[in-house]
Amino acid sequence: MAIDSIGQLNAQAAVRRFRMDDVTFTFIADGAMAMAPHAFIHAAAPAYWADHPEHLDRQGWIVMSAGGLLVERDHRLILIDAGFGPATIADAISRVNCGAFLDVLTRLGRNPADIETLALTHLHVDHTGWAFVDSAWGQREPTFPNAPYLVATLEWEPIARGERPPGVPGEREFIEPLQSHAALRLIGDGEEVAPGITAIVTRGHSAGHTSYVVTTSKGNRLIAFGDCFHSPAQLLHPGWPSTPDIDPAAVPGARQRLINELRNGNTVGFAVHFGDQQFGMLTGDADALAWRALPTTVVLPPPRAV
Repeated sequence: MAIDSIGQLNAQAAVRRFRMDDVTFTFIADGAMAMAPHAFIHAAAPAYWADHPEHLDRQGWIVMSAGGLLVERDHRLILIDAGFGPATIADAISRVNCGAFLDVLTRLGRNPADIETLALTHLHVDHTGWAFVDSAWGQREPTFPNAPYLVATLEWEPIARGERPPGVPGEREFIEPLQSHAALRLIGDGEEVAPGITAIVTRGHSAGHTSYVVTTSKGNRLIAFGDCFHSPAQLLHPGWPSTPDIDPAAVPGARQRLINELRNGNTVGFAVHFGDQQFGMLTGDADALAWRALPTTVVLPPPRAV
């Protein structure tokens, strides 16, 4: 039986659902991730984590669940990001146990062919892992065959130049099938990519990292901000970069743009990596911002653990 609750920041994410006016949002959990704080957010001193023990799990790691956001309105299904894909990692700085995305989608009564648009925040593997799968003939094919794949022009430009930015999956797994995908669609800042969904290019974490603003029929909004923030610590300290940020100098400006939007009282944030607190609002004054998680419906328990 589905129940409403507020998850913990230091717990792996359940499959949670949030309704806002005429739009239903569901976090499609792909699995579990955790990062060593000293390695992932260098600027945060040990004293910060000591003062905020609720940010870390029992092993002292930052919990960073992986998955995507299913947006449903008027019987249309839009997917923002596609999880990590099948992966198991355990080393000194990271732990990953992912691969449940399609199983979760099936358990929710959805089929990959139902997805009408796949909107990618960026091309890192933990957001594109299920974009393509192997066919019965051993060829890579789109997991979501009826969906255009949306990527910011700025995100695609390094790939088009022959560069291979860190964190992007390999040639066979991702680059080549995306390059040849007839439904690849490049988008720009401020573009309406689907009815009621607008792209905001928030570069810094990657060359063309993109956030998506979903506006309801009543004018309320949800912003899926991808990897602009990996931890609520970065809401109060927007100058604290994450190790994978490709252009750390650009990150604070992108974050401040989002903070200004999130401080509007009618705006909810979707934080894919905030443990079991994907849906929340920004509260407090500019010098004392805080992430306030919202009650959501637990549809399924966490599919994986680390």
